[in-house]
Amino acid sequence: MRPSTLRALKRAAELTRQNRLTEAVLIAEPVILAADSYEGDEILRWLADHAADFTGKTEPKPQPQPEPESKPDRETP
Repeated sequence: MRPSTLRALKRAAELTRQNRLTEAVLIAEPVILAADSYEGDEILRWLADHAADFTGKTEPKPQPQPEPESKPDRETP
């Protein structure tokens, strides 16, 4: 990804965290639209990997679920 593209995405993330979504879109949209298919794929991966950059929140990691107790299929007399 071009350094200018990365700078625009990071700036858009910063503006989004400041609730300045319109400005964020004005910065990011032209860069995204100008990307070729290769850079577009890189942008999609970056956005997926950095979603928390836009929200300022981190996704909680899934907690392991305890295994249910096994019960016999039928009771024996």
